[in-house]
Amino acid sequence: MKFSQLKSKLRALNSKNYRLFFFGQGTSLIGTWMNNVAAIWEVYHLTNSPLLLGVFGFLSQSPLILAPLAGSFIERQNNRQVLLITQTISMVQSFALAVLALTQSLNLGYLIILSFIQGMANALDVPTRQAFLPEMIDDKADLDNAIALNASFSGFARLIGPAIAGVLISKFGTGSCFLVDGISYFAILASLMAMKILHQPSDSTTAKFNRQELASGFRYVFNSKPIRSILFLLALVNFMGTPLIALVPIFSKEILGGDSSTFGSMMTVSAVGALTGAIYLSLRSGLVGLERLFGISAAMLGVVLVIFSQSKVMWLSFVAVGFIGLFLIIENAASNTMILSMTDEDKRGRVMGIYTIASDTIMLPCGNLFAGVLAYLIGAPSTMLVEGIFCAIGAVVFWQYLPIIRRSLPR
Repeated sequence: MKFSQLKSKLRALNSKNYRLFFFGQGTSLIGTWMNNVAAIWEVYHLTNSPLLLGVFGFLSQSPLILAPLAGSFIERQNNRQVLLITQTISMVQSFALAVLALTQSLNLGYLIILSFIQGMANALDVPTRQAFLPEMIDDKADLDNAIALNASFSGFARLIGPAIAGVLISKFGTGSCFLVDGISYFAILASLMAMKILHQPSDSTTAKFNRQELASGFRYVFNSKPIRSILFLLALVNFMGTPLIALVPIFSKEILGGDSSTFGSMMTVSAVGALTGAIYLSLRSGLVGLERLFGISAAMLGVVLVIFSQSKVMWLSFVAVGFIGLFLIIENAASNTMILSMTDEDKRGRVMGIYTIASDTIMLPCGNLFAGVLAYLIGAPSTMLVEGIFCAIGAVVFWQYLPIIRRSLPR
C-alpha cells in the first residue's frame, strides 16, 4: 500500500484532538482488558461457579441501564470535563482493587461493590465518549474512519491486554493486572487535558432535564425503522452472542482441561479476530454495503457459536473463538457507524444513550447473567448452542430490513 493510500485510511488522525484521544484511550483500554480478565478469573477462582460468574458479570455492569438518562444529560454538558471525572473514578477503582488483591484481602463482596462503582461511572462515560467523538473530528466526513480506527485500537487492546493478563496472573496474581490498569488511566487523562475544544454551553431554556426530552429520544429511535432494526439485532447479538465472556473460564478449564494460561490465550485469540475485523472496517471506504455486512456477520456468529459449543478439541475451539471475536467487533463497530451517520446532530446524545442499551456495554452483562443461569441449569455447551441458534434466527429476520437501511445511509 502506498503512503498516500495509508494516510487516507488513517485520515481521522489528522484531527489533533482525536489523535490525542486515540492514543490515550488505546493505552488505557489495554489496562481495562487486563482488569476484565483478572476480575473474571478471580471470581471463578473464588467460587468455581458458572452461576456466580454470570451474576458478577451482570451486577458489575447493571448501572449502565441508566445510560439513556445520561445520554440526555450530556447533550448540555462539557463532554471533556465529564470524561475527566468518569476516568478518574475508574482509575481510583482499579487502584482499590490492586491494593485489596496485593494484600490478600480481596473477596467476592469487594469485587462486586467496586465493579458496581465502575459500572456507575461507565453509565455516564460510555454515551459521553460516543457523543464526544464528532466534536474531536475537524472534518465530519472522517467520522466513519474515526469509528473504525477506534474499533481497531479496541481490537488491539483486546489482543494485548488478555495476553499480558494471562502471564501476570500466572506469575504474580490478579493484583498486578489491577495495578497496571490503574496506571494506564494516566494516559487518557493526560490526553483529555491536552485537548483544545471550545464548548458551546446550552441556553437556559434547555439546561434542565425533563422526561419529555428523554421520551422524545425513544420516539425518535422507534419511529425510525432503520435505526430500530439495527438496534434490535445488535441487542440480540450482544445478549445471545457474547456468553464467551462468562463461560470461557469453564470451557478453558473443565472442557478443554486448561488453566489460567489457556484462559488468557483464548481471550487473546478472540482479540486477534476482533483486531482483524476492526482493521478490515478501517480499510473500507464509505458506508456502501455496511448494512449487508452487519447482517451476514450476525448469521455467521450464530454458526460459529454452535461449532464452539460442540467442540472438545483445543485447536477447533481456538479457531472458533477467533471468529467469534471477528464477528462481534464487526457487529458493534458497523452498527455504531451506521447509527451515528443516520442520527440528527441535536439528538445524538440521546440516541447514543439508547444505543448503549443495545451495545455490548449493557447487553453483554445481561447476557452474562442469562448465560450463567442457563449454564447452571443445562450446562455451558448447551447454553452456547441455544444462543448461537438465536443469533442466526435474528439475522434472518433482520434481512428483510436491508433495503430500508440502505436507502437511509448517507452516500
